[in-house]
Amino acid sequence: MSHPHLHQTPSGVGGLAAGTPEASRRPQAPAAAPTAAPAPRGLGRPGAGPDNQQAPEGSAAGHSRGCWDLLSPSRFPARSGCRAAPRRGGSVGPRPALRRVLKMAGSSPPWTGSAYLFLQSTCKTIALPSLYESSQKKPCVFKALKLALADSTGSVNGVDMLKVHCSHPHLIVQLRFCKEENCRRFLQSYREGALQKSLQSHLQLCLATTMVPLELELKAGSEHLDKMLKDEDRCLECIFREKPDRLPDEEIMELEERLKSLKLHQSTNNNVAGKDCSSLKSPSQPYPPQGSSLPIQLTFIFQGQQFDNRAITPDDHQKFAKSVSKKWKQVGRSLQKSCRALRDPVIDNLALEYDREGLYEQAYQMLLRFIQSEGKKATIARLIAALEENGLVSLAEELLGLHSTEDCS
Repeated sequence: MSHPHLHQTPSGVGGLAAGTPEASRRPQAPAAAPTAAPAPRGLGRPGAGPDNQQAPEGSAAGHSRGCWDLLSPSRFPARSGCRAAPRRGGSVGPRPALRRVLKMAGSSPPWTGSAYLFLQSTCKTIALPSLYESSQKKPCVFKALKLALADSTGSVNGVDMLKVHCSHPHLIVQLRFCKEENCRRFLQSYREGALQKSLQSHLQLCLATTMVPLELELKAGSEHLDKMLKDEDRCLECIFREKPDRLPDEEIMELEERLKSLKLHQSTNNNVAGKDCSSLKSPSQPYPPQGSSLPIQLTFIFQGQQFDNRAITPDDHQKFAKSVSKKWKQVGRSLQKSCRALRDPVIDNLALEYDREGLYEQAYQMLLRFIQSEGKKATIARLIAALEENGLVSLAEELLGLHSTEDCS
């Protein structure tokens, strides 16, 4: 039995009928908003005033508050067993996928650094700045620099020349390194004197002159790296701190293009000449193709004569193993200066491992390790230089086909 003063409102909620005394005496209250979890004091939610006092319903702030309530965590209870793992301190941190994205977004920039290489000839009759300022000699000096730097890093693109400055009596080369490992190889070559020897050899060859004695100095900013070469990490830090302030200038770009066109021309001529020669095929041996063109040091000088810098052949390999005898270790230590695969204690381990087989097998395995690790860079020029360094001139002559009867020491 229903009360006569009650009726159903259009919204479906029971209440007092309009016009009744009770309804006229009782003020109408606004509809209550959906309940939501209160925000912590001091933080506030959109539409909340000081101390989280809510704005009037219907205002812009009140509308914002209503949207905030709809997104309140209390309206979406977590499923059992699916709670987020809290970080230290109890707060819930970003999920692993989000952390990975944030880490990628904050990744460090690529490794780049810059240094200056100072070159000075100790021969009074040879002035490197004057040679570089000559339009005829400049390409030759640039080629020698390019090839020697490639030798030091093991790659044509291991280090870039940005500009060459002429400041008598010095020739100053601004260098740029784009990889830490290339810079590390360069520092090792510089420290061991391999870069200096390579520069002297290439200058002698490119300028068609006598040996060019050089003094080198390496700087990064105000730091003299020659004083700290034993601390390789510190040198790397100094070079990394000095960022390149330029791109290769127009002169360097022009010389690069001339050098590339020259190499392409020489490579074409070598391929045409090689068609009439029978190639030595040995699929079971790890030798690079004998007719392959090398991007680094196409020729070299030995006893005043120029030779093609070819790959080491199986015949060279066997002649070396037969004739080097007990000095195979010294030759290996000369090669290890520019070959990581022969760094200590590899040579001593080879001596122990093949002790029963004798000197031939020990020498053979050492040179095999060099060829396998260096690939196309395992050239006859590097082997001849190691033989010459250890007084094995007669063996070097045999490998180059020089059957001289003179007694060379």
